[in-house]
Amino acid sequence: MKRLPLIALLVLAPATHAQAFDDKFRQLDELLPTPSDTRTASGAPGHAYWQQRADYRIRATLDEARRAVTGSETITYHNDSPDTLAYLWVQLDQNMFRADSDNRRIASHPSRDAWRSGGTPFESARFLVESAKFDGGFKIASVTDRSGHPLRTTINKTMMRIDLAEPLKPGARVAFDIAWRFNVPETTVLGRRMGFERFDKEDKNDLFEIAQWFPRMAAYYDAHGWQNKQYVGDGEFTLEFGDYDVELTVPADHIVAATGELQNAGAVLTAAQRERLARARTAGKPVVIVTQQEAEANEKQRATTMKTWRFKASNVRDFAWASSRKFIWDAQGFRKDGTNVLAMSFYPKEGNPLWERYSTQAIIHTIAEYNKYAFDYPYPVAISVNGPVGGMEYPMISFNGGRPVKDKKTGELTYSKNTKYGLISVIIHEVGHNYFPMIVNSDERQWTWMDEGLNSFMQFLAEQAWEDHYPSRRGEARNIVDYMKSRNQVPVMTNSESVTQRGNNAYAKPATALNVLRETVLGRDLFDFAFRAYAQRWKFKRPTPADFFRTMEDASGTNLDWFWRGWFYTTDHVDVSVDGISEYTVGTKDPEIEKAWKKAQHDLEPVSVTDQRNQGTLPRRVDSHPELKDFYNEHDAFTVTNRDRNKYNEALGDLDDWERNLLKEGKHLYLVDFGNVGGLVTPLILEITLASGKTYVERIPAEVWRYNPKKITKLIVTDEPMVALTQDPNWETADTDTSNNSWPRKAVPSRLELYKTERDKDNLMRDFNEKLKKVDK
Repeated sequence: MKRLPLIALLVLAPATHAQAFDDKFRQLDELLPTPSDTRTASGAPGHAYWQQRADYRIRATLDEARRAVTGSETITYHNDSPDTLAYLWVQLDQNMFRADSDNRRIASHPSRDAWRSGGTPFESARFLVESAKFDGGFKIASVTDRSGHPLRTTINKTMMRIDLAEPLKPGARVAFDIAWRFNVPETTVLGRRMGFERFDKEDKNDLFEIAQWFPRMAAYYDAHGWQNKQYVGDGEFTLEFGDYDVELTVPADHIVAATGELQNAGAVLTAAQRERLARARTAGKPVVIVTQQEAEANEKQRATTMKTWRFKASNVRDFAWASSRKFIWDAQGFRKDGTNVLAMSFYPKEGNPLWERYSTQAIIHTIAEYNKYAFDYPYPVAISVNGPVGGMEYPMISFNGGRPVKDKKTGELTYSKNTKYGLISVIIHEVGHNYFPMIVNSDERQWTWMDEGLNSFMQFLAEQAWEDHYPSRRGEARNIVDYMKSRNQVPVMTNSESVTQRGNNAYAKPATALNVLRETVLGRDLFDFAFRAYAQRWKFKRPTPADFFRTMEDASGTNLDWFWRGWFYTTDHVDVSVDGISEYTVGTKDPEIEKAWKKAQHDLEPVSVTDQRNQGTLPRRVDSHPELKDFYNEHDAFTVTNRDRNKYNEALGDLDDWERNLLKEGKHLYLVDFGNVGGLVTPLILEITLASGKTYVERIPAEVWRYNPKKITKLIVTDEPMVALTQDPNWETADTDTSNNSWPRKAVPSRLELYKTERDKDNLMRDFNEKLKKVDK
């Protein structure tokens, strides 16, 4: 421990280190677009903000035997932009399933290592084989104006350009018709986000989840122009809001779930089903509309006639539906503040007892929780469908996986803990997508994180409100550590089609970042106000990343450019090391105290080897000649003299009152050296333990790194001696190496597994594969 005189204390400052300066706190001006009259510097829509609109009238038929959909549509496109448009772009997402599509051509799995090791999944090989055989994609029969005259079109893979006979001027609208058909892919073999599921072993029925099923208008907006990037599988959908009037003709014994409100219940439901549906709106628990017994009866028949279900939806950006005679259907109303919604679940008997217990409850829970942080759910229905799609979202409807399995001994359906919570989580996530991006309508084709990341964060909040210790996969800082320190990261601000480790990059990392921002950087009050401001500003509009970043800063009153840069634009990670601690106390100048302190320090020093060996063995002259001793033999250097006292009194006379008080307080000072190993600047959360056993936490803003983002020295002042210090004691910053976070250093517990490996000496193929791996490396 070092003891400083008062004057030294007054000039004490963090140490500086000569090195090239890397300003982690520089503003994002060079990265963000210039504000404009459509998107302001505050992150809000500007006074000149505009967006396009597309209304749809669709008539479609499901051919169950051929597993195909045939349809026609009228699109009314509103040009609310200030631009004159000579042509329009229409998305043909089903063309991804064509054998010659980019999606199929660029497929690079299974990997070479998988082939060589004999570990190639059967499903991967089957995908490649079946893709070549499947007759997928849209078959466009006609594209005409409302008078029936053909329009000139050009199809470029998953995009179709329609050349207008006359340019579409600002404020004008145009209507045209498209007729089409496509074969529905089998989801578990070829599908992405839609398809059919076969139940050949059970009852010879199919379950259809139909999406990306009609030609849809591509988005045109101020920050990008036409969003006509090709759909190759990962970048999802960028769409315009509009009204939908949809008629779906299906086998008469099918039950249909769809975006929007059913318009003709009297034509497709029995009187008993209509009565149950009416009762469900005010029920305190889910009411079964189509019972399991009714669904099982439907499974055994094959209708020879068709029924048409009609739905209408207002101000939505898409439309999806599901159809099967296997569906059980339950519903419950939820009404609070501005929300009046009918939550509904559709699932086959294979989903019970799990689905009847949790699905509709999870829908209502999601809406109740998301409303707190965003806005009141504005739509009349919210639907969860169990089918082959593991999890996918559309306005008012979502497709969710998760089912019980048969117990091998009893034959009864049972489910594991993982299956239960996996189902609740996927329903929260997919229903939550109604908020992001179905209403806060971000560009999914460009930025996956803007809907998946924000929604995963909201999912985490909703999961925590379900029960104590909910097993959330994403959101907690500690859960992202392995990815943050990996070499396979790409920045969050990477285009959707170039993202690697999609789950970690687009879902988990931004969700964790927002949780860190809420819990550690801003605090809940500031964060929640700012996040809700973003949701309210941009509901039913199309925000960009800059609008989100700017709104969060604007509404919280906090400069967060360092946070966005580190977490979203780089692959830096948090790793703060406690490199060293020096202890100081303030010198009182009182010789009685100071010399006693120095003597105590001297007494702690080890006796030299020379003195130890001379003691009692080496004759001393002064012992044989005592007349040689004087004052200095009777008193050592720690004796207080009158001269010392006079000097002290003179010094006191020169001090101000505040200086005298500081001398009396007896504070303990510590200079703590911190290193930023990971590169990502972060607040310091210091848990300090004192000699008395008292422990407290001191929080230091990230700006402590502003002058030197690699090494800093922080002065810690305590009332009593400090015996321990831990940086980030609760693992809230995603620090990737906690072994260097403490002083004194703490042993990191681990486990050493001892085992023997036996090599099959006769397995020549295994030897060969091992050699190939070494060559590849």
